[in-house]
Amino acid sequence: MIERFLFGFLLTFLFGIILAPLVIKMVKKLKAKQTILFYVEAHKQKNGTPTLGGLIFILPSAAIFLVLQSGESKLSIMALIVFLCYGLIGFLDDFIKIKTHKNMGLKPYQKIIGELFIAIFVSIFVYKNVFLGTNIYFFGTSEVNIGYFVVPLIIFAFLAMTNSANLSDGLDGLCGGVSFVSLLAISVVCIITANAQMEMGQSGLYFQEMNNLSLLGVCASGGVLAFLCFNSFPAKIFMGDTGSLSLGGLICSLACFCGQELMLLIICFVFVLSAVSVIIQVLHYKRTKKRVFLMAPLHHHFEKMGVKETKIVAIYIIATIITSGISVSLILI
Repeated sequence: MIERFLFGFLLTFLFGIILAPLVIKMVKKLKAKQTILFYVEAHKQKNGTPTLGGLIFILPSAAIFLVLQSGESKLSIMALIVFLCYGLIGFLDDFIKIKTHKNMGLKPYQKIIGELFIAIFVSIFVYKNVFLGTNIYFFGTSEVNIGYFVVPLIIFAFLAMTNSANLSDGLDGLCGGVSFVSLLAISVVCIITANAQMEMGQSGLYFQEMNNLSLLGVCASGGVLAFLCFNSFPAKIFMGDTGSLSLGGLICSLACFCGQELMLLIICFVFVLSAVSVIIQVLHYKRTKKRVFLMAPLHHHFEKMGVKETKIVAIYIIATIITSGISVSLILI
């Protein structure tokens, strides 16, 4: 099993490394360049950087996973479909931005409708799935039956995670670095959860499902690592909404399909911070016409304070490693 995970990780990484220069060349030829928002002063020099970099990890992850997966794989195939569907929404958003040469793609309501449709579909799938249903784990391997509330919980989780990942994609290597660690952590969580359930009499088919789910997460992490080789400061290419929405969707799928929705609060804590900082900023400004942060999301606040971009990214990744370690420890305990 471990050999298959390592093989999947390395193959996807190598595929991504080979594919990246081709994607960069293609998007430059198509003039698919990112238009930077005018109020991000520190990023003016990044204007015109190629985008659509999400393709660098989406395509290899899907291809290698489909080759290596075996046994029962309904959950992992659904997670892959969600991964691709959110990537498609992001691609449409990026395409409009490229065509109009403005940082305004799909209208907010259009993007939300697409995200919501996928989230509702997945929530019904989970509710009816024989291995999942209405049970979730409460920060460990203790199951809690929440009945019909599992549907709104999953819908909220998908909307929150995809948009949080999207908001965090503001610095070179930030969203990719955090997602790389998160994907590995959730893959480990899936396997530990499966082992715990096997000890309590769960069927071997369940273990096959979790095994394939973890394989998808590991393959995706290999693809993201390849992307980071070209996205770390100074970035040669941005992942765009194609990448950030797909990663948010995949991370949430992995957590929901192993019943560990609540673990997203810990593993993806820095993504949560980005979303919460924006909500606080908007609500407080509407009420008082004053800002809590120099700029939201939070990483831009730190930039305004004079912290270097590379240092912010490093701190976010280290924080995710710590929170991931905490989540794995909670399950083991």
